[in-house]
Amino acid sequence: MAGRINDDDVKAVRDAVPIDAVVSEYLQLRSAGGGNLKGLCPFHDEKSPSFQVSPSKGLFYCFGCQEGGDTLDFVMKLDHLSFSEAVERLASQAGITLRYEEGGYNPGRQQGERIRLVEAHKVAAQFYVEQLDGAEAEIGRKFLAQRGFDQAAAQHFGVGYSPAGWDHLVRFLRGRGFTDKELILSGLAQDGRRGPIDRFRGRLMWPIRDITGEVVGFGARKLREDDNGPKYLNTPETPLYRKSQVLYGIDLAKKDIAKSSRAVVVEGYTDVMACHLAGVTTAIATCGTSFGGDHIKILRRLLMDNSGAEVVFTFDGDAAGQKAALRAFEDDQKFAAETSIAITPGGMDPCDLRLAEGDEAVQGLVDTRTPLFAFALRSIVSRYNLDSGEGQVAALDAGVPVVARIKDRSLRDRYATRLGGMVGLASQAEEEAVRRRVHALARSFERGGGREQQAARTGPGGRGGAARRADAAAPAQPAAPRGPRLDLRSPAHRVERELLKLALQRPELVSPVFDAYGEDEFTAPPYAAVRSAVTAAGGTAPGDPEYLARVREAAPDDTVRTLITELAVEPLLVRRDPDEMYAGMQLVAVRLAAVDRRIGEIQGAMRRSEAGGGGTDSAPLQQELWVLEQYRQNLRARGAEAL
Repeated sequence: MAGRINDDDVKAVRDAVPIDAVVSEYLQLRSAGGGNLKGLCPFHDEKSPSFQVSPSKGLFYCFGCQEGGDTLDFVMKLDHLSFSEAVERLASQAGITLRYEEGGYNPGRQQGERIRLVEAHKVAAQFYVEQLDGAEAEIGRKFLAQRGFDQAAAQHFGVGYSPAGWDHLVRFLRGRGFTDKELILSGLAQDGRRGPIDRFRGRLMWPIRDITGEVVGFGARKLREDDNGPKYLNTPETPLYRKSQVLYGIDLAKKDIAKSSRAVVVEGYTDVMACHLAGVTTAIATCGTSFGGDHIKILRRLLMDNSGAEVVFTFDGDAAGQKAALRAFEDDQKFAAETSIAITPGGMDPCDLRLAEGDEAVQGLVDTRTPLFAFALRSIVSRYNLDSGEGQVAALDAGVPVVARIKDRSLRDRYATRLGGMVGLASQAEEEAVRRRVHALARSFERGGGREQQAARTGPGGRGGAARRADAAAPAQPAAPRGPRLDLRSPAHRVERELLKLALQRPELVSPVFDAYGEDEFTAPPYAAVRSAVTAAGGTAPGDPEYLARVREAAPDDTVRTLITELAVEPLLVRRDPDEMYAGMQLVAVRLAAVDRRIGEIQGAMRRSEAGGGGTDSAPLQQELWVLEQYRQNLRARGAEAL
């Protein structure tokens, strides 16, 4: 569709979609006080929430990595969308029909390909669902029925069927206006001898959705013996689909994961279905790849890494399943959550277990979980002959590094003792020797890890979020601000910052006095730039819902715009609700500092004049000095009444 999006429609989209509702699709938010919400930042890796959302202002800001903006900025940055794509996505969610025109809001932008690819997947998913009712798909319906899934279950998970012909979907999507280029780019089709052909043919289809519920790919299960392809065929890597960054079922499970602080990781699509139908609604699965770092980030944002959170991995009891469980151990330390392993009995997966023993058995599987550390130690020690001294020593050598990597010291002590018992050490002296070995190696790991963490903090991206800590009065300030470096501990700068926060957050408390303040009353250049942006936006405007948007738009560059966003979201220093008295104190403090600076400048000029022989008429300076001293005395005596 040609043209630019109408300005009024952009505003309507911003107003219609609350920022907290959008952000909550990606991470868990909790109260941060003062009407703000907080969560783990989706833009960088952190363990303590430094990401805040202000629903009343429609803004977000991370005090760790300095990402900030409004609802559209959030969607653009997180999902790598153009401005137009972000507006179109949110407009679709809000049911707003957009108008396009020349000379409008967003010059140089075209309707993005991502929106087209998402729409193609949405249409394809519905096409596959409809095909599941046809005669050809009877084999697919039987497959589902044999695994305990009825029609309602298939509909709930959007399961469908891809016809066995070469180009059924291609012809259908062409009829809906999609180009061959879009079909190839989406991964729904592939090049054939005479043009695009369907990638998935004669298979049972599971739509793979991102955390917001949009279909970004498919998993396809082979049904016929004459199909020479793999048992499971997934969408290839595309602009929409990256298997290392998606979790099957996350769209259905995310609310219950956040509510219960537990996620259950299973191995396949049917396992997710079986778990959800059995009441384990926090089950999710990877899509044709092992559980990795990007998957961990998705779960951490939902779990908030609180001390009561838990991730449970379920694996088959065979050798491959045990090996997969040990791979999970390697990533365990990236969770603050407790990590456990649930081994299914008899080599059955959760789908088989539900068929054989019912829903209660699937629920009980999670109840029989084992802490991952204990499972890893048992698995390692079992490899050795503990009836011989050599076997005991070898088991200790293999087990000590595992225990030493446990970050919780008290937990590390308990597992060091348990390791000694596992290998058959009888005396307290021998067990104490194991603990000493574990502690020595742990200190070595910590020293090495400290250097790595420091390198990460001081690398190209600046200090990481873990390097910053919020004090009791205010959020931590950025360790590597994008603007000029400030001494944020300076009382003058703190007061200037607080006054600007009031002007942006509570303009009714400082207007119209604030509008009479000059840029030169703000000594930090970035703060002066924010003051200038307020002026350029027409001054403070109490009660105007577009006031903040105008100020951000008036910023001369992204650095100042980011600072405006930060100041608009950052909590005020006062713990109670600010009032006119508090605002007056900030106004007076900034004005007093400016008066003091000017008095100092005049006194210095007069001293220089006297030292040079007094050739310059100092009467105007003396008059200005007298006026300023009277004004300063009045400010100190009467406070805001003297402004």
